[in-house]
Amino acid sequence: MNVNMLHLKKTVFQPCCVALLTLGLFFAPPVSVAAASKPWRIAMIVGGPTFEYQIALQGFAERLAELGIIAAGAVPLPDAGHSLAPMWQWLAENAGGDTIRFMADAFYSPEWNPDRRLEVKKDLLERLDRGDIDCVLALGTWGGQDIGLEPLQIPVLVFSASNAVEAGIIPSPDDSGRDNLLAVVEPGRYKNQVRIFHNLIGFSKLGIVYEDTASSRSSIALKDIEAAAGEAGVELMRCVDVFDVEEADLAVSRLRACHEDFVKQGADAVYLTFNRGLSDKSAAHVLEPLIKACLPTFAQEGSFMVKRGALLSMTNDASGKGEGFFAAGALEKILGGSPPRSLSQRHESTVSLAVNLRTAARIGWNLPMEILAAVDEFYRDF
Repeated sequence: MNVNMLHLKKTVFQPCCVALLTLGLFFAPPVSVAAASKPWRIAMIVGGPTFEYQIALQGFAERLAELGIIAAGAVPLPDAGHSLAPMWQWLAENAGGDTIRFMADAFYSPEWNPDRRLEVKKDLLERLDRGDIDCVLALGTWGGQDIGLEPLQIPVLVFSASNAVEAGIIPSPDDSGRDNLLAVVEPGRYKNQVRIFHNLIGFSKLGIVYEDTASSRSSIALKDIEAAAGEAGVELMRCVDVFDVEEADLAVSRLRACHEDFVKQGADAVYLTFNRGLSDKSAAHVLEPLIKACLPTFAQEGSFMVKRGALLSMTNDASGKGEGFFAAGALEKILGGSPPRSLSQRHESTVSLAVNLRTAARIGWNLPMEILAAVDEFYRDF
C-alpha cells in the first residue's frame, strides 16, 4: 500500500507559492481601515445549511478576532441543525469592534430550495441597490454563483465553494475575472481526498451519489472525483437521483436506496459526497447498509460525518475552518485597500485525518500504523 502521500500531518499536496498577478486597472479600491469613517456593513448569502459552512464561518470569525477586526469571534455552533442564521445573528449582536458590522437583517438563504433561489438573489440585489452594504460574503457554490457574477462595485468574498472554477464563479485559480471578486480555491482538494482514500483502502469500485445537474456536479467537484478515479484505475459506480427537495425525508430515503444499490452491485467503497439526505439525524440510517456490508466510507464534508459513522474524512480544521481563516486574512487586506482581484485566491490545507474506530472495527479495517501521524481525530462511537 502506497502511503507516501501521508508523510506528516502538515504535508500539503498543492504548490504553496503563487505569484500575485500583474493586472490592469481596478475599480476604485475600498477605503482603508485607517481612513474609514464608519464600519463596513457586511451581508451574507449562502445556499443553505451545511456543517462545513458552519465550520468555515466559525473559522472566519475566529481569525477576524485574532486580527483585531472584531472584538469577539467565538461564535458558537447551533445546538441543533446546520443553519448559519443563528451564527450570523450571534455575530451581529456580539462581534463588536469598530471595523466591520455583521448586519442582522442582511442574511440571505434559499435553504436549498431551488424554487426560492432566484427570489433570494433578487432580494439581496435590491438590498445592495439601497447602498447600505459595503461587502458581501458568499458561502458555497450557490452563494458564489448567485452574487459573484453580478457587476457590483463592492467587494464580494466567496469561500467554502467546492470548486469555484468548475462552478463558473471564477475563470481560473489565479484570476477571479472581476476586480471586486475574490473566491478562495484549493485546487485538487477533493481529488486529493479520493487519492488518500484509495491509498488507504485500495478499492477498485467506488460508489458516489449525486444529482445530475450542473449545480450539483460542481458542488461535489465531480470532475475532480472522476480525474482521481481515472488516475487510480478505479471504476466509478454512480447513483443519480433528485436530492434538492423540500422534503428532507425524501432525500434521506433516496440516499439510502443508493447505498443499498451499491451493496447489491458490488462496490468496494463509497465516497460520501455532499447530499441533503446526509445529516446528523439521518447518518446512522443511510450509512447502515454500507457498514453492514463492511464497505469503507470517506466523507467529503469533514469529520462531522466521521463522528456520525463514516470511516474516514479530513478533520474540520483541514476541511473547513482553515478556509475560513484564509478568507478572513483576505478580508483584512481588502479592508486595508487591496483590490480583491489582486490577492491570491489559493488556499492550501494540511493533511489531517479523522477516523471512526467503532466503524473500523465493525467493517474489519485495521488502521495502518504508518499513517497515525496524519490522524488528529479519533471517534469511538456514533
